[in-house]
Amino acid sequence: MNKPKYYITTAIAYTSRKPHIGNTYEVVLTDAIARFKRKIGCDVFFLTGTDEHGQKIQLSAEAAGITPKAYVDVVAGEVRAIWDLMNASYDKFIRTTDEAHIKVVQKIFKKLYDQGDIYKGEYSGQYCVACEAFFTETQLAGGKCPDCGRDVTPTKEEAYFFQMSNYQDRLMKHIEAHPEFIRPESRKNEMVNNFLKPGLQDLCVSRTSFTWGVPVAFDPGHVVYVWIDALTNYISAIGYDPDEPSARYKKYWPADVHIIGKDILRFHTIYWPIILMALGEPLPEQVFGHPWLLFGAEKMSKSTGNVMYADDLAEQFGVDAVRYYVLSEMPFAADGTITYQTIIARYNSELANTLGNLVNRTVAMVCKYFDGVIPAQGELQDVDLDLIQTAGQTVKTVVEKMDELRVADALEAIFSLARRSNKYIDETAPWVLAKDEAQRGRLGTVLYNLLECIRIIGACLEAFMPETAAKIARQTGGASTDWDGVQRFGALQAGTRVGEPAPLFARLDEEKKLAEIAAALDAKYGGEAKAEKPDANRAEQPKAEEEQQTLVSIDDFAKLDLRVANVLSAERVAGSDKLYKLSLRVGGEVRQVVSGIAKHYAPEALVGKNVVMIANLKPVRLRGIESQGMILAAELGGSLSLVTTDEEIADGAKVR
Repeated sequence: MNKPKYYITTAIAYTSRKPHIGNTYEVVLTDAIARFKRKIGCDVFFLTGTDEHGQKIQLSAEAAGITPKAYVDVVAGEVRAIWDLMNASYDKFIRTTDEAHIKVVQKIFKKLYDQGDIYKGEYSGQYCVACEAFFTETQLAGGKCPDCGRDVTPTKEEAYFFQMSNYQDRLMKHIEAHPEFIRPESRKNEMVNNFLKPGLQDLCVSRTSFTWGVPVAFDPGHVVYVWIDALTNYISAIGYDPDEPSARYKKYWPADVHIIGKDILRFHTIYWPIILMALGEPLPEQVFGHPWLLFGAEKMSKSTGNVMYADDLAEQFGVDAVRYYVLSEMPFAADGTITYQTIIARYNSELANTLGNLVNRTVAMVCKYFDGVIPAQGELQDVDLDLIQTAGQTVKTVVEKMDELRVADALEAIFSLARRSNKYIDETAPWVLAKDEAQRGRLGTVLYNLLECIRIIGACLEAFMPETAAKIARQTGGASTDWDGVQRFGALQAGTRVGEPAPLFARLDEEKKLAEIAAALDAKYGGEAKAEKPDANRAEQPKAEEEQQTLVSIDDFAKLDLRVANVLSAERVAGSDKLYKLSLRVGGEVRQVVSGIAKHYAPEALVGKNVVMIANLKPVRLRGIESQGMILAAELGGSLSLVTTDEEIADGAKVR
């Protein structure tokens, strides 16, 4: 029987510098989805790689005194080494400096030019080297790049342009006809309201001010700009050719999902689909814009020194612990957070206590009471049936959540079964049963049920924590973990032997571990500001159940930093009928704010709005969620109306 195909991709990593843990999250997320799809029987092709051209790389190479190719060879090697360290099971690692890719890019550019989608013109405007993006004066935030906050450079050069407006209506109709095309919903609303409805401008697709790129074959003074060079990797990697597409391309395209960061959503949901439409190729089934992994409350950035690297974390906690943390911490739509303290806390509570303790004490009891031989399952009682039902429902929930790309929710379902199994131990008290020979059959049933739950937990964890899953399988006797067996409680063979019990995760002493991490980072990086060091004294803000309104005198008003903020997403806070968790873009950063406006606005009505916020308000925790500011609203007769600005005012602008 033919397996259903499943083609999944990450965004290709830009080779300007070593990727931090926020960048690495994306490949771990994609890997978990790819592994799970293989587990349930799909023919998976998982693509990742590196984006290696552009002015920023050329400048970095010049500063290092080496050629751009030598520079990207080093960084691409670092990227691949980290992906491999994190056990990414990719099928192909593409580099945009690959000769095969370069040839396809040149053919695509020529095809689009020949059919009239690309024309030659001149660009005049502001350019951000860091983001490799052009902006008009009105798009700037305080004269700086609206995306990263850095300085921009006035630029004027000859360039080729893609006529985006020719395909705007067609793309809008596609999005309307395919509601799952852009996920989450808030991201779709942002793209439609902020970019498509206002109208698309022609897109600059070549550059002449630098040389490090794919040359335009028929006009060598130009290099192909990032949009056509980088985005087309998704089809060049599997054998697309305008003249003769390969069998692999015909098999796997269209992609089932592109996994990308929310900051590059516009390129993947507007530019990329339009390029495909112009080529006459099908669009990907779905583009998922995942949130960011923040360091505490801040976006990770090497320039500010608040970065954490996957290899450093893996050295301190192990690969699977890092995979578990980033996958479980990241919500579907809102940003996640990472600090050394939170990793240690989750390591101890979930990995050492919940999972590790369950496996270790169950296997140890089988060794102690049955000499390591798996006992037979006997007559079932209500408490057994409840556990078995929970196990069956867990498997169904994991499938449902993974189909929806809600990876953190799938992991939570697996660990909920582990917690239920630990409770089952307390309910059945095997150590008490072991004291009564007449209860030996009952003791065997209890331990069999526990081993079966552990087998199912381990099999489900393969996609998320492959090394840990293998250890669990060995300790439970190497029982089958194929998907058919996972869906059937009772596949464990009585009479076979378990392995030697060994702790999966040993508890960590926080103070000692933080000191070890600081010492290791000092030894590795010295005085260079390359990695964030742990602060054992960093205290969490006290909880506050409701938003606090601060009264200020006229003299104090000047102390308030009022800023325009653009609403990127809005979602309800669990357990509250009036609170939203908002993601706001404020110039070059993204803030999370909890606001009591849920009774007055639908979430979709908020996305895209420019609101006014107090940006220097001390952070507080509302319902356990950190709020990093306050948005302003007017109240009349119990109704709230947000303070907003004209759309052309860029977010990040100061309100005076």
